[in-house]
Amino acid sequence: MIVDDEEIQQINRDYLQRDKPTNVISFAMQEGEDVGLHPGLLGDVIISADTAARDAFEADLSFESELYFLLLHGILHLLGYDHERGTEEEAQRMEAREEELFAHIQENFLSN
Repeated sequence: MIVDDEEIQQINRDYLQRDKPTNVISFAMQEGEDVGLHPGLLGDVIISADTAARDAFEADLSFESELYFLLLHGILHLLGYDHERGTEEEAQRMEAREEELFAHIQENFLSN
C-alpha cells in the first residue's frame, strides 16, 4: 500500500508506538499467533510516498527507484531479514542482500 506521511505516521503510532512518519513499514503474516493461517501470504508492505519523494530527492534518485528500493526493503523484512533488532552481522547480511537484489532491479527494470 502506498500512503502519505499522515497515514503512515498514524499506522506507525498505532501499531509500533512510534509517533512519526517513516518511509516503509512491514507487517509479517508468518509471525505471531496466526502463523500458517495463510501460508502463501507473506504480509503487508506500506510505503509513504511523501517520505519516499523526499528521500529520493536527497539521494538524487528517481522516485520510481526509491519506491522499488523501499518495496524490496519491506519484502526482505517479511522474509525475516532484520537490521533493527538483530545483530550487526544480521544487519550487514540484509544490506548485502538489498544491494544484490536492487542491482538486479536497476539492471532489469529501471534502466529503460
